[in-house]
Amino acid sequence: MQGDKTKVLLIDIETAPMLVYAWGIWEQNIGLEMIVQDWHLLSFAAKWLGEKEMIYEDQAERRDMTDDSQMLKHIHRLLDEADIVIAQNGDGFDLPKIRARMIQKGLPPPSPIRTVDTLKVAKKEFGFTSNKLLYLSSALGCKVRKDNHVEFPGFELWKECLARNKRAWKVMRRYNIDDVLSLEDVYLKMRPFIPNHPNLGVNSKGVVCPKCGGEVHSRGYALTQANRYQRFQCQKCGGWSRRKAGLLNKSERQNQLSN
Repeated sequence: MQGDKTKVLLIDIETAPMLVYAWGIWEQNIGLEMIVQDWHLLSFAAKWLGEKEMIYEDQAERRDMTDDSQMLKHIHRLLDEADIVIAQNGDGFDLPKIRARMIQKGLPPPSPIRTVDTLKVAKKEFGFTSNKLLYLSSALGCKVRKDNHVEFPGFELWKECLARNKRAWKVMRRYNIDDVLSLEDVYLKMRPFIPNHPNLGVNSKGVVCPKCGGEVHSRGYALTQANRYQRFQCQKCGGWSRRKAGLLNKSERQNQLSN
């Protein structure tokens, strides 16, 4: 954390596939002894929320493409600086994969972070036709929509990158960066709807929106079974919040009946 600003990092990684021996192409059970080459990181893109600079690194020019040590050190520094990390399926894929490679390369864990997984948010808070970033970025009218790399469709992009096709690596760079840009837009549109979003107001001296740090106006009361709380709505993102301290004192609460 720098000063009193909460650092929010958006990140997306791309990994190389495993190379394996197989007896067929349908319902194969791959044993460990059939793995010729394990997976590793191919590239990553990241940016700090609200900043224009894009961070990108890949293995295109590495003599040994499987040695992702330098990339991991770069990601480690970013995660160590971040307070909150945003990723699509970050809790299920990106962050576990990053940690797996870090421990294999002897790196210590980065400092603890809070995460917002936009895939989890989409599944829990909404009923979209699809929860994939490609669909979400289109359905929500994002300025940058996730690219489907039509020049190298499907698995071909990864295959050509491993074959050191320079054009394929240019497409991978654009694909990876666009993922982060569309992720940022999707996240910002979803953020007002996230009830348990990490509190961005903890570093502010005033009363601000816990989701985005914007100005809030008092809007009625939030009721629980035991108390009443002053309620606020953000004038920037539209998100709702409430005070932590209830308006009823101990005596008033004791006089209540419970269901």
